[in-house]
Amino acid sequence: MMELLTSPEAWAALLTLTALEIVLGIDNIIFLSVLVSGIPPAQAKRARQIGLALALAFRILLLSLLVWLIGMTQAVFTVKDLAFSWRDIILIGGGLFLIAKATHEIHNEVDARGEAHGSTSKPGAFFWVIVQIIVIDMVFSLDSIITAIGMVQELPIMIAAVIIACVIMYVASGPVARFVTEHPTTKMLALAFLVLIGVALVADGFKFHIPRGYIYFAIAFSAAVELFNVLASRNRKKTVN
Repeated sequence: MMELLTSPEAWAALLTLTALEIVLGIDNIIFLSVLVSGIPPAQAKRARQIGLALALAFRILLLSLLVWLIGMTQAVFTVKDLAFSWRDIILIGGGLFLIAKATHEIHNEVDARGEAHGSTSKPGAFFWVIVQIIVIDMVFSLDSIITAIGMVQELPIMIAAVIIACVIMYVASGPVARFVTEHPTTKMLALAFLVLIGVALVADGFKFHIPRGYIYFAIAFSAAVELFNVLASRNRKKTVN
């Protein structure tokens, strides 16, 4: 352990992996923000706390099961020369879940049913939100940790990077969720991001890798445009008043 603390290479690996985990955590934050936007604020805060705690727990659990996790990348069946592992199956299932969830929410937004008729207004909404968070946390955690294993071999560095990234995700999740709630147009943008992320997960499952840099650039560019729209709208209201 002392060797890791005094090794420049270990610190460089920690910083690099932490940055990567934070970037990969953007998916988690967007999904959480969309999910909690339809439930009361008190429940929304609890749901965010539970969701991010589960994200941290899943990641540490997967890190402690490295041998089993590496086995998940081995082929379990083949279809027309295309081999599928358990990781591929989980990514495809998770991607389809994201696409279906985002499409359903977009449909509700376009039909203007929103909170009046959406599932989040029902008594069991909080429980259903937590179930969805658990499902998607498992998918994102699997993708995140397998990426970490490919970059770093030392378990303490991986655990430290995951913990730091989850703390930063927790700090960022509140402002992002409030922004989505206060500016309804951003929710549609976030849902479009989820469709994009879902397609990327399904593509990964079918061995067609879409570089994440393209996806995150598209998200950053669209978010910047939407931010300028929000600022312009706010300034117009101030001018009218």
